[in-house]
Amino acid sequence: MTVHAPLPQHTQTAAKRGVWEVIKDFMMTTDHKKIGLLYIIVSILGFCLGGLLALAIRVQLALPEQTLLVGTTYNQVLTMHAAIMLFFFLIPLGLFGFGNYFLPLQLGVRDVALPRLNTFAVWLFIASLILVVLGLFNGGAPSVGWTFYYPLTMDGNQTGVSVFMVAVILNGLGSLLGSANFAATIVNLRAPGMGLWKMPVFAWSIFATSILQLLTLGGLTAAALLTYLEIKLGLSMFNPGIGGVPVLYQQFFWFYSHPAVYVMLLPYLGIGAEVASTMARKPLFGYRVMVYSMLAIVLVSCIVWLHHMFAVGIPEAWQIAFMISTLIVAVPTGVKIFNLIGTLWGGRILMRMPTYWLIGFIFNFLIGGITGVSLGMIPFDYQVTMSYYVVAHFHNVMMFGTAFLAMAGLYYWWPKMTGRFLDEKVGLAHFWLFMIGSWLTFLPQYILGLLGMPRRYYTYPAGNWAWTELNFASTVGAFLLLLGGLAMLYNMFQSFKRPITAGPNPWGGFTLEWTSSSPPAAYNFAHDFPQNFPTERPLYDWEQNGETLTPVDPKSIHLPQDSIWPFMTAFSLLLMGYGLSFGWFTNYDPAVGLKPFADASLSFKIATTVLYLSLPVFFYSLFKWAGTREYAVPVAHHHLTKYDNGFMGMAWFIISEVALFAILIAGYVYLRVIGAAEPPALRPSIWLAALNTLILVTSSGVVHKAEQDLHHGRTSWGRLGLFITLLLGAIFMIFQVYEFSLFGTESDWRQNLWQSCFFIIVGLHGLHILIGGTGIALPYYQLLTGKMDKYNHGSIVPASLYWHLVDVVWLLIVAIFYAW
Repeated sequence: MTVHAPLPQHTQTAAKRGVWEVIKDFMMTTDHKKIGLLYIIVSILGFCLGGLLALAIRVQLALPEQTLLVGTTYNQVLTMHAAIMLFFFLIPLGLFGFGNYFLPLQLGVRDVALPRLNTFAVWLFIASLILVVLGLFNGGAPSVGWTFYYPLTMDGNQTGVSVFMVAVILNGLGSLLGSANFAATIVNLRAPGMGLWKMPVFAWSIFATSILQLLTLGGLTAAALLTYLEIKLGLSMFNPGIGGVPVLYQQFFWFYSHPAVYVMLLPYLGIGAEVASTMARKPLFGYRVMVYSMLAIVLVSCIVWLHHMFAVGIPEAWQIAFMISTLIVAVPTGVKIFNLIGTLWGGRILMRMPTYWLIGFIFNFLIGGITGVSLGMIPFDYQVTMSYYVVAHFHNVMMFGTAFLAMAGLYYWWPKMTGRFLDEKVGLAHFWLFMIGSWLTFLPQYILGLLGMPRRYYTYPAGNWAWTELNFASTVGAFLLLLGGLAMLYNMFQSFKRPITAGPNPWGGFTLEWTSSSPPAAYNFAHDFPQNFPTERPLYDWEQNGETLTPVDPKSIHLPQDSIWPFMTAFSLLLMGYGLSFGWFTNYDPAVGLKPFADASLSFKIATTVLYLSLPVFFYSLFKWAGTREYAVPVAHHHLTKYDNGFMGMAWFIISEVALFAILIAGYVYLRVIGAAEPPALRPSIWLAALNTLILVTSSGVVHKAEQDLHHGRTSWGRLGLFITLLLGAIFMIFQVYEFSLFGTESDWRQNLWQSCFFIIVGLHGLHILIGGTGIALPYYQLLTGKMDKYNHGSIVPASLYWHLVDVVWLLIVAIFYAW
């Protein structure tokens, strides 16, 4: 029945390519599969690094009064272990590694909606990891714990904190762009005939996770940005010395960092559903119920963050409300476990490695989920909140819960990605070492927590009942996990010594990725699909109905052309991040003010020079990117909606921008309502704000008119409209800089909370004006260089949409800062 693509040419010639050719290929590629591989490879490296750091922690705690890691060193290792495992393993592997590789394949399309943005996002992710590593050699790692709680970040290693805050912001930007890209792909680019309710569950899990990222990541961005601004400029919402509220940091941080648990879970639940259905040879039990439960998790997980803060003294009514929401979110989570069990029940189960990891996940995650419910109970949480019970619960859910499905995904899709099988015997050794090692590592930590051992301590006294024995057992378990990790790496490396023997569908799967060759060709499919999708298992349905795939000549397939400029743009942001971490635009110290640049250290001068040099590199790379057409030949684009991919991607991305401003403004409004942020007697005049409002509203009308002119072929008028928009934006910024300069000399933002909030939020809006202005300049440049035509629409639509957002945000800012 199935017609497959011919063996991709690159698999026959890859051995002839040198290292530089391979590196250059990955730097320039727009192929979603290669980008997915980049995420997977870097995530596995992150897993190895984070695992070694965890092993060092366990060696230190194996016996009382050890001296391997003492004080600050222990805190640095603890901080880096947790941060790397979260931001550089679990989140990127599932969402962006497997998501990038398999989402377009499962949707039956050639690539994601915005391929070059995808390249930029992956290199931004890699740049953030490089920046973290550079920080280790320039001031050391942060030593404040992975939550980076205020005011520890002000008293600890501020260089390490600055680096990590910048890295988190860069990582978050790449994550948001990738999430918006996925959402646009799912809405706009499914195979003809595939409705949303006919998508595989893995595609639904990526969709749900992307929405959750866009809704909540603003919390982490706000926390990181405010921490960074206080270190560099003294701008703060948290400083109690000027009336700030330190706990507000935790509100921002946990608004994302609890939903992040589901960002780490949902893609892997999608993987678990695919494995269960394929290996049990039957449809997923409760397909729609599972999808609805995923969407329910997206909704409810946004209102549970306060359960991390039961012990900080918040009102009892709020504690009870968040306890109830915590218990509610357990319902759709439990439903999905029943979906997986129901799928396996009564099936003709193929007991291969993906199945073992799936069953191991169900067992382990069930225990972790139950202990999570116990932590949602306020009186119990009071007793164990700072104990090893919480450490054990979190690792129960993540390490020997979610990570087991990460392994299931690797074993399940490895033949598709490489054309080779992983060894089953080595895989069994890997599985049992992880299973036994996980329980031996973390079960004693549950007991230690109940016995009173606190978390984040680098040592403990001898003589406490069972503490030494339980810690030693936990360390033995960690070494078993190390052996399991080595077995995993050995299995991967030895598989490449084998010839490509995996067929297109080695497991007998039912989704579209199994119709491509193993590994897939650059164009994914050398065939078109029937346009009827009875269920989410199209291969089974088509075989039953006698329908076949229609062969397509690969020479007729046009793919986006590779480009170096997305990589160069990400590289410029790495340089900018280095300069912002270790230098600044001036030699400013929040404690003493502006100092002569000559008095700065050599490393500060070098970093500041790099910062200034990064700006021309950034703008040159960005405009070269915009000036290079996505396709070398005219291509008619396939859209399921009337909107193009640029509009769709920007529309989803704007959700994250709205969330960021909403979180910061909510923090300011809270401070204002409780009387902590009272306006000074002299504050910026409303007449200038009104004039700036008129300028921005006018510019929105002008850019809309320009967009319509270009849509109807009136190129000259469209070009003029973009020029006027840029001019109005420049006038707005001139007035804003004048206002900032005047207001900054009248009072000290380090002593006035209202002024500090004003500079943070209005200043961030000013940065968005610069970003939006750059966005308007790109289509203007494309018009000047003749890069727009009926096939290449340039970036006018997303640029215009973003400019409207910036203007709407300004109206809200005028209301809360100038009029209130």
